[in-house]
Amino acid sequence: MSSPPPPEPLPAWRERMRIIIFEADTPAGKAFDVGLLVTIGLSILAVMLESVPSIENTYGSSLRAAEWIFTGLFLIEYVLRLLSVPYPLRYTFSFFGIVDLLSILPSFISLLLPGSQSMLVIRALRLLRVFRVFKLARFMGEANFLVGAMRASSHKIAVFLGTLSILVTILGTVMFLVEDNEAGFTSIPQSMYWAIVTMTTVGYGDIVPHTIGGKFVASFVMMIGYAIIAIPTGIVTAEIVSASRRLVSTRSCPSCLDEGHTPNAHYCKNCGERLAEPPAN
Repeated sequence: MSSPPPPEPLPAWRERMRIIIFEADTPAGKAFDVGLLVTIGLSILAVMLESVPSIENTYGSSLRAAEWIFTGLFLIEYVLRLLSVPYPLRYTFSFFGIVDLLSILPSFISLLLPGSQSMLVIRALRLLRVFRVFKLARFMGEANFLVGAMRASSHKIAVFLGTLSILVTILGTVMFLVEDNEAGFTSIPQSMYWAIVTMTTVGYGDIVPHTIGGKFVASFVMMIGYAIIAIPTGIVTAEIVSASRRLVSTRSCPSCLDEGHTPNAHYCKNCGERLAEPPAN
């Protein structure tokens, strides 16, 4: 199966706009992202203040006007992002593309469903860009390693959760048989709920065993809970330790928008597209 043809080179003005919007290695790109982060923070603050009754009664109209101004700015930014990439659909369905779109929609949905504008706080996810804006490459690398470790350990965690589910079912059934309805163990699902709450050391206390046998089983479940807490942590930690560390830059691929390339990389590690040359120091 042949690979898709490489994208046509972007016009110079679109390439400059892409570097400014999607990268932070240039003064213009960093200024754009810093301004974007400040705007996001102010928009979230406006949503939070509007939820305070005393402030909403006095400044409600001003805050709603500010929300629409922020929404207009983010809509313009979203359109510019679409214009500055060779494959707009790839950006649209990427993680940040979906977040950027969801940060705009609640304002328009609120016209039909009043109150839904509170979901504008999803814009907080856009603040994740702070790691690349200020060239916190080490934190970018750690985030990439964490995602990679979670992916690498997904099968082990799935086996762990499956085993845990079987254990919860057995212990919940035992408690249903040992305890009576007056203690709250009215069914096996209810008893399984108690087993989950107890095993995770949350301990709401809404269901408590009364009999000696029930207390014995509860003690056993609590000890198991302390023992299994470290298992998923150990699995992920082992994957992180086994990953090799490397320096990364904020350059993004003009084709697939992937980030986290090494400073001396010339081609995208994901799709092979040639990267823009890094700015001279």
